[in-house]
Amino acid sequence: MLFKAEYKNKLIKIFVPIMLSNLIAQVQMFIDRIFLGRMDILYMSAVGNATAPMWTTMSFVFSMAMGASILISQSVGEKDIEKAKDYAASMIKLHNVIPVLLFLFWTFCSPLVFRLMGVSENVMKPCVTYTRIYAPVYLIIGLWASYSVVFQTSNYTKPLVAYGIIRSVLNIILDYLLIFGKFGFPRMEIAGAALGTTIAEYVGAIYLLYITISKKDKFFTSPGLKRILGAKIRPYFESIKLGIPTACEDLLWNVGNLCIIRILNTINEKAAGIYSMVFTVEILFVVVIGAIGSGTLTLSGEATGAKDLKLYKAVVKTSVKWAFLVAAFALIFVSIFPRLTLSLFTTDKDVIEMSVIYIIMVAANLFGKSGNIIVGNGIRGYGDTKWMLFTQIVGTIGVVSLAALCVFVFKLGMLGVFVAVLCDEGLRAVINYIRYRRIKF
Repeated sequence: MLFKAEYKNKLIKIFVPIMLSNLIAQVQMFIDRIFLGRMDILYMSAVGNATAPMWTTMSFVFSMAMGASILISQSVGEKDIEKAKDYAASMIKLHNVIPVLLFLFWTFCSPLVFRLMGVSENVMKPCVTYTRIYAPVYLIIGLWASYSVVFQTSNYTKPLVAYGIIRSVLNIILDYLLIFGKFGFPRMEIAGAALGTTIAEYVGAIYLLYITISKKDKFFTSPGLKRILGAKIRPYFESIKLGIPTACEDLLWNVGNLCIIRILNTINEKAAGIYSMVFTVEILFVVVIGAIGSGTLTLSGEATGAKDLKLYKAVVKTSVKWAFLVAAFALIFVSIFPRLTLSLFTTDKDVIEMSVIYIIMVAANLFGKSGNIIVGNGIRGYGDTKWMLFTQIVGTIGVVSLAALCVFVFKLGMLGVFVAVLCDEGLRAVINYIRYRRIKF
């Protein structure tokens, strides 16, 4: 009854605003790619090649902050709010060095990355253009990662909805004006997409800063300015010690994805664009599942701090059920309307027909992905981030090897890549579930 009443409501309270914010952001990205894909399918390849490695490094920054989220949640479960604030203060103060270095790296070294990825000369220039205009976003993601932990662990994520609306609506407007050159604005095409996104990110960050200051009473894990300035380095080291395995896990997943894109680039110039197009649709559903996973992490951490195994299991089981419902809806919808969905991105009928089987496969893949996201966050909330790193190491080696085998040996082309992805998610979901079942307090 405790879970059904108090904690079920807390889970909803945490994940629904995160879900809405992320969905709004993904709809904006969806529209952004529709604009670019209808202009030229090579722009889809350029965006896919550019954003994959950039998001890899951004995800690393956010994943490192997950260690603080776990420790703060466990402190809340222990009823030690002052300890929770110490972890938050140290994270906010010190979690900015790596993002600044990444800004410099992507501004000056992006061509090297794209050459290693096998990007063709036709796609190289728009890749570099997009990356350099978007790179300033790195200067704010350290603070954003830190305060997202505060929002989540305070069980007050409601402002994220308004943030998502402000950022995404502005982004769509700027994309329309700058990509196509409407109402007297210059026609910037892919450069306009990058500039619109960058401006929108900064406006959104300003809004969140305002909310954090004006509604500080809502964030019970948020430290004051004095505590932040006086924060010691030890809590930060404790946080990143726990967060580094998660960051490395996320990095490995993204590296695997980059390797897959590299394999796709050997097939033809459109392959990476098709892959990007299909997985853009999947991401719309993944953000919902990921939001449920965020709530799972927070509440499983609180249950761990309180040493309540029954509550811990109830949180994870309920989240898995909700995630599977999302996956089932996605598979049904995509199976009924595959061509309609794909036609949003391209008018090329050959590309649409070629992609139908792939979009259905990635929808089916959501069941394995749901298991990994939800159960994985439950394992992390328990405090075991090394296990998830181990399974990701095995998974990354496996998916890249299988994809290469299917493409270069069995000559299955893009179909082989999608088969490899399905096998990877499914196998890791089973392994992670076995680990979860063995958790005891």
